[in-house]
This record gives sequence, C-alpha cells and structure tokens, in this order.
Amino acid sequence: MKKRIVRYIKHITLTFLVLLSAATMVGLYHGAAISYGHNPKRIVFDGEGPYVFYQNDSTVQVNYLRGTKEEGFYVDYKNYPATSAIAAKSYFALDDSFFEFTLEPTPEIPPAITADEEDIMAISDIESGYKTFRDFLIANQVIDAQLNWTYGKGHLVLVGDFVDRGFSTTQVLWFIYALEQQAKKQGGQVHFILGNHELKNMYGDYGAAALKYTFVASMLGKTQANLYDRSSFIGRWLATKNVIESINGNLFAHGGLHPEIASLNMSLPALNNFLRQTYYRAPYPKKEAKATDVLRSSKTGIAWYRGYFKEDLTQEQVEKPITKYGAKAIVVGHTLQAKIKSHYHGKVIGIDVKHPKDYHKNWPNKKSEGLRISQGKYYRVLANGTQIAL
Repeated sequence: MKKRIVRYIKHITLTFLVLLSAATMVGLYHGAAISYGHNPKRIVFDGEGPYVFYQNDSTVQVNYLRGTKEEGFYVDYKNYPATSAIAAKSYFALDDSFFEFTLEPTPEIPPAITADEEDIMAISDIESGYKTFRDFLIANQVIDAQLNWTYGKGHLVLVGDFVDRGFSTTQVLWFIYALEQQAKKQGGQVHFILGNHELKNMYGDYGAAALKYTFVASMLGKTQANLYDRSSFIGRWLATKNVIESINGNLFAHGGLHPEIASLNMSLPALNNFLRQTYYRAPYPKKEAKATDVLRSSKTGIAWYRGYFKEDLTQEQVEKPITKYGAKAIVVGHTLQAKIKSHYHGKVIGIDVKHPKDYHKNWPNKKSEGLRISQGKYYRVLANGTQIAL
C-alpha cells in the first residue's frame, strides 16, 4: 500500500512537472516573462516633465513636477508666448541624468515618401524604455555617449509603440523630439511612425499605461486624456505623424498592409492624410461599412494588422499592396518575434523583439535588436553593436 502511494505521488509530480514545462515553453514562445527587481525610482516625480499645454492660441504653459511623497508635491510652471522657442530639459531618475532640447512653435507634417542613398536604422516597440532605447542608439553609433547625433544624413526609423508598459514614457517621447532636431541640423531624419499604442493614448485608452501617469495627470490638475489631447504640445506633435512611410524603397508600418488595401485608390500621402483625421477616434467602424474601414479597424488597420504572422496568406496577397506602393519590402513591428527576421521570401521583415525594461529585470533576459538597411542590404543589429546579415 505504501509503495502504491509513493508511486502515485511520483506519477502526479511528474505529470505536474511535464504540464508546467509545457506551459512555460508556450509562455516563452508567446513572449511571457517573469519580472523582478523593481526599482523604487520608477515612481520618482521630482523633476518629471516637461508637460506642456496650450492655454490659448497665444500662450503655452511648461510644467515640471517637484517634491517627494514625504514632503509633498507641487507643480513648477511658467507661461510663454506660443510662437517662441522654449528651452526645456527632461530628467531620468534611474541614473540621475537629463537631456536638453528646444520646444519649437509649430510641428510639421513629415513626408510620406523619402528617397536618397542614406543608411536606415529601424527599431520598434520600445514601450517606454528610455535607457534601453538610448543605450541601443549609442552602441550602434546613431548617437554618442553625450547623446549627440552621429548618424549624419542617415534615417532613424521608429516603427511604433514607444509608449505604454513602462515608466519612462515622457522621457522617450521628448528624446525622440530632441533627436528629430539634432538629426535635421545634420541632414539626417528621424521618422516616428505611430503604432496602435500611441493611437490608444490619443483616443483615450490608457489600459496599458503605467499607473504613474494617472498620478502625473492628477498632480497637474488634468485628466490622463489631457496628456495627449489637442491642448497638449505632445498631442499636437503626435498628430502630425504618419502611420506608414516609404523610405528608400522600403515601407515601414507598425502593423502592416492588409491585402484589401491594394484595391483602394489611395497614395501613401493620401492614406496618412485620411488616417490623421481619425487619430482621436477609437478604431471601431460604424454599421454602415465603407471601403476605407480596412485602414483603421483594430484588426486590419495599418497600425494594428497582424495578418503576416497570424493568417494563412499567400505570397501574392502579401506582395500585392507592397508592389502597389513600389516597394521592395515592408518592415513591421507589433507582432513579437524571437529575433529580427524576414518572412515571405524577404517581403516582410518583423522587428518587434522583447526589449529590456528600465526599472525592472525579466526572466528570461532579452536584448534589444534593430534593423539596418545599407546599400540595399539588410542587417540584424544587436544591443552591443554587432551586425548580422539577414
């Protein structure tokens, strides 16, 4: 009897371990991770900012949060003419650093099509990881250790979802803004292509935002919606961005192009102009179906589509919209990859990988990756600067 009980316990234990191993493998395959070592600096508010809002057509208010939980918080603010260039800086609590930039009066809509012979460095789905983003750019010689642009006339392409799921959203967005200014002075370009999470914050879905930003909004006397609405400087800047661009014969979009988009009589500038009018509306089409619904649906929209990796598409279906826009390939984020790799005979390149987080560690530990395109060749670039041909 005793032997039977021991044998039974062993059998149950073995079954449990097998099921646990299987569940772990499935979880790892889908990007699951165990987080640990959460740094308390993730909710340091002293120096947080700037948060910039238009008071009216002629005045902007620049706000920084000050204070501690023990001593209390307050808002340090100053008003400026809306037409002036304003010196600003953004503080990063984790390593007690900051970077400086200038708030320019009027953001410009970037071109949807760019053609030259310069290199391209693309990365996606940073998800509020300022340190991760910064260190990757330094290691791959896009910027130097003092955060100065060193990529010359090259193109830095940010393929969406640089916000949410982390505690450095404000720093990431202002860092992109600062890099745009630096690159422009040297003839280079930063292309910030919106992902579904940028759009979520614009139309009021904060489900993936860190609770920190609920507190930030409250301290500012705002709602979370105000952080990205049309009265905010960041909101107006984001509202100028594209969801798809063609750069040196390659398309870049966060989600991708549903095959039906090929049948629309719309150029890339027209696609972006159409969608730009919808950024502050949730992507749920009304009952009366329209041909353009495919562009903004949360399943088929350019910032949302996962069909390359989740649907049984033919090569022809994949290539049709790519060919329509005269491109060699499309580079996408949004759908997690074990590593950057190409699909559909090189027509689709997935670059969404699991990046490290600023304020905690994950198991298994992942390293950042990006995509470099140089002289028509594609390279997987690693967090230490190593380059591997695709």
